[in-house]
Amino acid sequence: MPYTYTVTSRSSADPAAVFEALTRAATWPSWSPIDAAAIEGGADPRDRQRAGDTRIFRTGRNVSRERIVELVADRRFVYDNLGGPFRSYRGTVELTPAPGGGTEIAWRGVFEAKPRFTGRFWQWYLTRFMQRMADGLAAYAGKD
Repeated sequence: MPYTYTVTSRSSADPAAVFEALTRAATWPSWSPIDAAAIEGGADPRDRQRAGDTRIFRTGRNVSRERIVELVADRRFVYDNLGGPFRSYRGTVELTPAPGGGTEIAWRGVFEAKPRFTGRFWQWYLTRFMQRMADGLAAYAGKD
């Protein structure tokens, strides 16, 4: 059974600045709970990533691999988690120009948990974790 979460945040930055932070893995430890980021194959995480790139994130002792599956400049960032406690996991970050300036960020996920009966726990956990991600992204992109 698939589970979902949706979190939102607003940045004072325009969508291009928010998209820029999303597509450079090296920025993620600056604005999220993630401790370290790398690109599979040794590419420089400071460079802008492209669809097909796999990013490796470390948070504490946990390591996750995420493949970027779709990029629409300044509008959409879509990725699949390639392991962990999920049979499937797709995250989508939608960026919309906000009335009066800035960007509305909507971070959504749909997933199936591997261990039976853990889906509701992961839904609760991911909603809170991803809210921190969206709020951190909004603040980071909006600072000058």
